[in-house]
Amino acid sequence: MIVVFDIGKTNKKCFIFNENYQIVFEKTTQLPECTDEDGDACEDLHLLKNWVLDSFHEILEAGRFQIRAVNVTTYGASLVYLDAGGQTLTPLYNYLKPFPNDLQSWFFETYGEAALLALETASPVLGSLNSGLQALRLKHQNPLIFKQVKHILHLPQFVASLLSQQYASEITSIGCHTLLWNFQSRDYSDWVKSEDIMEKFPPIQPSDRVVPISSKASHIWAGTGLHDSSAALIPYLACFDEPFVLISTGTWCISLNPFNDAPLTAAELEQDCLCYLTYTGNPVKAARFFGGFEHEQAVKELAAQFNVAEDFYRSVNYSNEDELSKKYREMVGRLVEKQTHSTLLVLGNTPVQRIFVDGGFSQNELFMTLLAEAFPGLEIYAATVPQATALGTAMAIHAAWNEQPLPQHLISLKKYSTPAHESNL
Repeated sequence: MIVVFDIGKTNKKCFIFNENYQIVFEKTTQLPECTDEDGDACEDLHLLKNWVLDSFHEILEAGRFQIRAVNVTTYGASLVYLDAGGQTLTPLYNYLKPFPNDLQSWFFETYGEAALLALETASPVLGSLNSGLQALRLKHQNPLIFKQVKHILHLPQFVASLLSQQYASEITSIGCHTLLWNFQSRDYSDWVKSEDIMEKFPPIQPSDRVVPISSKASHIWAGTGLHDSSAALIPYLACFDEPFVLISTGTWCISLNPFNDAPLTAAELEQDCLCYLTYTGNPVKAARFFGGFEHEQAVKELAAQFNVAEDFYRSVNYSNEDELSKKYREMVGRLVEKQTHSTLLVLGNTPVQRIFVDGGFSQNELFMTLLAEAFPGLEIYAATVPQATALGTAMAIHAAWNEQPLPQHLISLKKYSTPAHESNL
């Protein structure tokens, strides 16, 4: 069996999967935030470290499960700075922390136009969400602290190091809108080398690499850790051979095309496109829009206007004719128009025939029906994958802990074609 830690901004989860990738144990917690030296809210690394280690030790000491491996996935755009003794030197700065305009201007004046660096690194310019700029900020604003930094770790690799006692860099974290990675040369961008930042990142290790850890009499393999967006793609890549686009819906609706390796264009970057990297190092063209947030705000307004509960939309279908349903359908229609435009950006000329939708909108019959109408030449499916991010994290190191072949029916699909008929797979 394998233990997987899935660390989100809000919920911290711990799972155990058996050899059939069924969840046999889970626990969830929410940890209070702390503040950095500027008073900005941030993850409390001390609490996180203790929760991960305590949870892992409790599982091993209970002896209920035969644990053979452990792996980690977390949110991205977050860096941990360690000294030579492995102690953290700074808070885990929040990726929403405002980035200084003067430093950003100096950076692009020194190392090239923003548009060109964005193209090279497949990263829209996003301030602190570009984690490379976080390291730059530490160097220039806190040089005494920066001199003490021996290792810079992305958050997934930091949490993994708590378990393995080894430091590594990993490509899904490096390649996610960080401004660090040159997608053409497949190496760190020149500015990372010029600023003497690259030397503080540990060597890049394969995403499926494992190292042995000893815990009492058990021999357990520890993974390197994965960025959550890339981990969530793994079940789809494992289960489907034919090209597909995955639309992951939540607060953001992100269209991911693992089969589009065409370099980003300036026009695509301006429309909120970027590239991720799969755990095998291949580029994934992605486009996003604020669909879940827009839906949430519009539903609140409609509920207040008609004096109904905010979950009213769950009973709205394609044929309701009352005024509230009509207004809701109009709003969802506008969202689907935006979703269609966003998805077309990543479809390109690829031979994709299937679009999978997971997350909140996959359960919205109206959204899915309208999306099927918008793509009449493609097969549109609502996909259900319980805990896809944690599942993908376990699958990434399958060979290290599981002697069974990968199951082929991990994903439940519901096909949408026209309002008249739908089918289940």
